[in-house]
Amino acid sequence: MPAAMVVALSAGLLTATAPTAHAAAGATLPFTSVEAESATTTGTKIGPDYTQGTLASEASGRQAVRLSAGQRVEFTVPRAANAVNLSYSVPDGQSGSLDVYVNGTKIAKTLPVTSKYSYIDTSWIPGAKTHHFFDDARLLLGQDLQQGDKVAFQATGTQVTVDVADFEQVGQAAGQPAGSVSVTSKGADPSGNGDSTQAFRDAIAAAQGGVVWIPPGDYRLTSSLSGVQNVTLQGAGSWYSVVHTSRFIDQSSSSGGVHIKDFAVMGEVTERVDSNPDNFVNGALGPNSSVSGMWIQHMKVGLWLMGNNDNLVVENSRILDTTADGLNLNGNAHGVRVRGNFLRNQGDDSLAMWSLNGADSNSSFENNTISQPNLANGIAIYGGTDIAVKNNLVSDTNALGSGIAISNQKFLDPFSPLAGTITVDGNTLVRAGAMNPNWNHPMGALRVDSYDSAINATVNITNTTITDSPYSAFEFVSGGGQGYPVRNVTVDGATVKNTGTVVVQAEAQGAATFRNVSATAVGVAGLYNCPYPASSGTFTLTDGGGNSGWSSTWSDCSTWPQPGQGNPDPDPGRNLAKGRPATATGSQDVYTPGKAVDGDANSYWESTNNAFPQSWTVDLGSSYAVRRLVLKLPPSSAWGARTQTITVLGSTDGSSYATVVGSAGYRFDPASGNTATVALPASTNLRYLRLSVSANTGWPAGQFSEVEAYLTS
Repeated sequence: MPAAMVVALSAGLLTATAPTAHAAAGATLPFTSVEAESATTTGTKIGPDYTQGTLASEASGRQAVRLSAGQRVEFTVPRAANAVNLSYSVPDGQSGSLDVYVNGTKIAKTLPVTSKYSYIDTSWIPGAKTHHFFDDARLLLGQDLQQGDKVAFQATGTQVTVDVADFEQVGQAAGQPAGSVSVTSKGADPSGNGDSTQAFRDAIAAAQGGVVWIPPGDYRLTSSLSGVQNVTLQGAGSWYSVVHTSRFIDQSSSSGGVHIKDFAVMGEVTERVDSNPDNFVNGALGPNSSVSGMWIQHMKVGLWLMGNNDNLVVENSRILDTTADGLNLNGNAHGVRVRGNFLRNQGDDSLAMWSLNGADSNSSFENNTISQPNLANGIAIYGGTDIAVKNNLVSDTNALGSGIAISNQKFLDPFSPLAGTITVDGNTLVRAGAMNPNWNHPMGALRVDSYDSAINATVNITNTTITDSPYSAFEFVSGGGQGYPVRNVTVDGATVKNTGTVVVQAEAQGAATFRNVSATAVGVAGLYNCPYPASSGTFTLTDGGGNSGWSSTWSDCSTWPQPGQGNPDPDPGRNLAKGRPATATGSQDVYTPGKAVDGDANSYWESTNNAFPQSWTVDLGSSYAVRRLVLKLPPSSAWGARTQTITVLGSTDGSSYATVVGSAGYRFDPASGNTATVALPASTNLRYLRLSVSANTGWPAGQFSEVEAYLTS
């Protein structure tokens, strides 16, 4: 395929860094996460591993700690806390418990662990393997701990792999709002033994325009709620008021004004059946509704939103361990704000907007923290108009997923492609991007994808931090293989650190402007520029200035760079100078410096006349052990023989030059091809090659039709 180019987790704590003078990415969370691999353990650390289907590849930080019976992992508490939520995995088909120790003393409570909600198979999804290995379990410790205290988990009979612990100070249960209707007054059973479905329905009917109160307790619902409108459903807090159901609200429409807050909904979804509405909310809450302070776990999808959800706000909630999406705005969503939420261990996109049956518009995902989506993207925007993705923190995406995807993949019709302005601002992506087994090549941390149609929207990607991507940082692709263009993209202000392969992976025709993009510790090269299909066109990168650390280009479009591989040398005998940028101290008329590296011996550079010395310089792109130069003038006999006095200089940085070969006369004669060869010393290593011409017996200027540089002597 032809190429064309015009120009973290720190100390085990979940933290985020953002570009200078920009708001921190991610949600403000009520807990602090500590990685098991940073804790003290008698178990075995696993990972890091990025291979689809392995346990470590789905872990936070791609590492975890495996405990056999009697082994433990001990965490240092990072903040005042009286509760902990633990992300863990046990072998398929097994269940058990962990003993819990506080400052060396075993407490009465144990932490149940199970594989019941894990090991999901979705054979109808191309490229999927068994996935969703981890689960979460929470525990109120019954005592107040301070920073520096110790909490240990010890395996009993079942092998347990511990990933991360979330430590939290849970406040007191809230009291009943005045004038509210309690579900217990309508017969709900807070022990969880009886069926409370009808009691919830009766309370909702009685509280129209008011509040339904869900007191502390466990409530079991055996069927979904519908007809929910103009009412607030409120609990005493997500650690206290718990509803057990796999289908909480299922309704196709609502007049709106629904507010759901401050309780937990725990499902029993153990597989993914896409035809089943096994969701916390399936359908519509109606306009001007809200969801806040919720704990949603073990559903297929947290919120699958269809119909009229205009001006919905979903905020400050946790969505854990869903077998599919965390939240999906499934068309016709207008003015929706999803902000300040925490999502972990989704079996599909954690947050998605999908413009099916009508465009999502003027909606945003802001300040969310997303960890470990294990079969798709952290955030995906599939079509829509004037969408914003701002200040989110996304980490540890797995197969088939980028940290953020901006895409025209439609899945079904009617679909509304991206339009207007798509704003992607202030996001931090950590260990994001993955191998796509269907493409047999990787997906970048941030992907812009003209999958089913050209991207004609304005896409502004600003103030981005990408750290430890296993493959590329930015990817531009037409994922359906049709070569639709990606246009109108600007990347302005990005910090890229420790990317596994390249900074920019361009696989589609189109164009993007890059400004103020800084990269360090790049694994292979700055740019992979190989649009597919090869005949589809070129991808043009415009250098808007301020870019650094990623000037090199992957040179072989027939192979994929592997992390840390380094750029291959496709032809050791090639002319290193051909087509490279050239400059000079002066040029005469149209005889510009690039004429000496254009591959045409009949065109030539000529310096300013009567102004010796003059110099000509070429940037080879990287430092090379150059051993031989071939200098040419046009082969026509119209050129008389002449001798030019030339000094060869070299530099590795473009500013400090050293003499490689001292001043000497080189004879050019059309009778012998009008060429001269210069042998360079065995110690030569240079990126910038400079030829200084101090005399020419045939014309009062420096002249070269081609300057060729070779590794071979």
